[in-house]
Amino acid sequence: MSERALPTRPLKGAAYALTLVSLTQAMSLLDRQILAILAPDIKADLAIGDAEMGLLYGTVFALFYALFSLPVGRLADGWLRTRLLGICLVLWSAATGLAGLASSFGLLALSRLGVGIGEAATQPAGTSLVYDYWPRHRRGFVMAVMAAAIAAGLGGSMLLGGVVAQWWKDTFPAGDAPLGLAGWQFAFFVAAAPGFLLALFVYRMKEPPRGTMDGIETPDDPAPFAASTQVLGAILPGTNWLNLARLKASGSVWRANLAVLVAIIAAMAVLVRLASDFSPRPDLALLGISISPHALQWGVIGFGIFVIFNLFQSMKLTDPQAHRVITRSPTLLLTMAAGALQSVINYGIMGFTPLFLISTYQLSMADVAIVFGLLSAAIGIVGPMISGPLADRMQRRFPGKGRAYVALFAMGLSPLISLWVYSAPDPTQFYIRFTIYSVILTGWLPPLYSIMYEQVLPRMRGITTSVYLMAMTILGLGTGPYLVGLVSDATGNLGLAIKSINLVGPVIVVLLLVVARRANRDEEALMERAAE
Repeated sequence: MSERALPTRPLKGAAYALTLVSLTQAMSLLDRQILAILAPDIKADLAIGDAEMGLLYGTVFALFYALFSLPVGRLADGWLRTRLLGICLVLWSAATGLAGLASSFGLLALSRLGVGIGEAATQPAGTSLVYDYWPRHRRGFVMAVMAAAIAAGLGGSMLLGGVVAQWWKDTFPAGDAPLGLAGWQFAFFVAAAPGFLLALFVYRMKEPPRGTMDGIETPDDPAPFAASTQVLGAILPGTNWLNLARLKASGSVWRANLAVLVAIIAAMAVLVRLASDFSPRPDLALLGISISPHALQWGVIGFGIFVIFNLFQSMKLTDPQAHRVITRSPTLLLTMAAGALQSVINYGIMGFTPLFLISTYQLSMADVAIVFGLLSAAIGIVGPMISGPLADRMQRRFPGKGRAYVALFAMGLSPLISLWVYSAPDPTQFYIRFTIYSVILTGWLPPLYSIMYEQVLPRMRGITTSVYLMAMTILGLGTGPYLVGLVSDATGNLGLAIKSINLVGPVIVVLLLVVARRANRDEEALMERAAE
């Protein structure tokens, strides 16, 4: 696809739209990750253990975030993305505030469920929206700004959570706080407040014409809500069979669905047994039922895999064009796989780094919140802002390969540097090494996302984002922290556990080498795939 006839200048209001969408991304990460820094106080006040905190941090959020990203992504492809983002921002801000009222594990779990559902629209609707404001050759920069916002939200969550909670406890040390609120509860209220104001600006933002920047006319979707509801019904186990019956699916489709379900159940059972033998853990009490945390963990993973399979089966029957465009692009599938594996590393490392600093160097929670939080935010902004524009320049110099080379550098080198970082003899050395590590590591997202989204039609960017988020969330957030914790429990060495997660690095390198060879070819074949 030639870029010479396409628009070369952003639409009016593009910078404003990018700013608002980026702030939405930052708020998403802030409200999502604040639980991690508040965990010690929450555990003490609610008398819950690490198993329950792991469930809140990973499993509950990941399941509902990934699940609802699919129907919400489909809605983003047909409805007004500005309104969708605004409404969902109000929803997850309210859910975050609900955590400030929590006096039990159940209410806190309900809060996390709501945050997961609300945030499901952030990337599908946000990315699709800004891509229709900015020309193709500037999208590395666009993704860099959004990646920087994500990093700012991640660092801000640690800073805000730790500092605000500590300030509240210092101000009311005798337990005479207004309404009896604990410091961690007040921190949730503070984190939730800005989202309501931001939602108003996002909701009122102008919706750009879909597809103009790519030279692809995109007609209005006559029934986006019906299509979104159909996606939800098509992916949920149980209702997916009603959907297949409604669509009069052939016998081969039914056999494939049941065979995949049996294979997933068998594979998850094997993984539960292996994990239990490797690191035995006591059962978890959930809604009055005693369940193995390993069974819960791998049950969620299996559920997510089956949901993705159901989505593709339904897509093939109801939207064969989208199915062809997505599944017949090796570049798209490989970039999704590489991003999901990278998320295993990122979530595994970042989920345990605060605890690593506290336990290894005997630092306080407040010290870690301020220093590590500020450092993560600052470097997380610098890295993408370097790699995004660099990826755009490399793409012009090496069409189809330039962005892949930048992603390969970041994702191939960072695992090796990680081994050096987590062997630091003192906190000063750790922070110096972590700075170098983070600048390189955070460079992967802008080029990889730019490659991925240019492999599909504009009307498919929302659902493509959702498919990727499903795989990335279930595999990354769902397994990264779990695997690090598994190794740590079995060995008693958290540093070794963090280092071990980098073993997926060589697989990522191989995937990106193939992407570098195929990206241009698969992008040029986009319209051919769509027209078959």
